[in-house]
Amino acid sequence: MSQDDKLVMMANQIGRFFAAQGEARAVPAIADHLRKFWTPRMRAAIIAHAAAGGAGLDALPLSAVRTLAAAAAPV
Repeated sequence: MSQDDKLVMMANQIGRFFAAQGEARAVPAIADHLRKFWTPRMRAAIIAHAAAGGAGLDALPLSAVRTLAAAAAPV
């Protein structure tokens, strides 16, 4: 299993945990979890994976990663 596969699996697990809250609450909660508990290197890798199409990422984690990417983008 590649590093990207592991990150996708972990992000999807986090997404499933928060999914019961509904999309409007789950996406920011997933993004917050990734921001707080993932290393900068892990976040950069999942953002790059999402930018390359996000293969394997479920909809909620993909939206959360895109939220992280937008927050990290220079103004």
